[in-house]
Amino acid sequence: MDPGLGRYFLQDDVRLEVDFGATPQSRGEPAPPLEKPWPPAAERLSLPPAGDWRGILPTSVQAAIRARESHREFSDEPLALGELAFLLWATQGIQGRPTKTAARRTVPSAGCRHAFETYLVVYRVTDLEPALYRYLPLEHELVVERRPAPSRAEVTAAAHGQRFVSSAAVVFYWTVIPARMEWRYAAASYKALALDAGHVAENLYLGCECIGAGTCAVAAYGQALTDRLLGVDGQDEFTIYLAPVGKV
Repeated sequence: MDPGLGRYFLQDDVRLEVDFGATPQSRGEPAPPLEKPWPPAAERLSLPPAGDWRGILPTSVQAAIRARESHREFSDEPLALGELAFLLWATQGIQGRPTKTAARRTVPSAGCRHAFETYLVVYRVTDLEPALYRYLPLEHELVVERRPAPSRAEVTAAAHGQRFVSSAAVVFYWTVIPARMEWRYAAASYKALALDAGHVAENLYLGCECIGAGTCAVAAYGQALTDRLLGVDGQDEFTIYLAPVGKV
């Protein structure tokens, strides 16, 4: 059994109901941080401000839905840094002012828990050195997790040999920190986490239609290999979804 996943998807006694009198929230325990902390010495990079979408094509929702499809072939054209910033905002961007326990984002999440972290393997983005980054939605910044970027061979191997994944300009990886959802929903968190991942991926598909790019959401990957690639422990944080993005 792959590390991490059994905690939710392979339980013998799955309970869909929540006893709201027995959750960490109801016991008065503090909510987990809205964002994974980073080391004080970590390198952080600013992104173009959210809302400054110069170069982003005005696209109606109807047109984006009609055009949406999965792409497995990408051109060699890089993404602009502003385009990457737009996709990050579209998938996990902050809406309004966060509180201590919740931050409204551009995608729905059960109880506004937003248990995901976004990692990026960057290969071709203008003004951004190839590396492994993590998105900081509260700051709208990137933090460097690993430099240089994981090799294309590593990325392909972790995706069960699917070479198109590593041919993209950037690969989005979403991990989940279960404690954020468990704080409110306890054992029923697994269902909400799976649903929330779909919300995020669909916004990426629609956002790609605004920048002349394409993506393909991928759930077929090696759990242990991918967790190791991202540097997460596979238990308190583990990969749940990934999607390569490139110009088409």
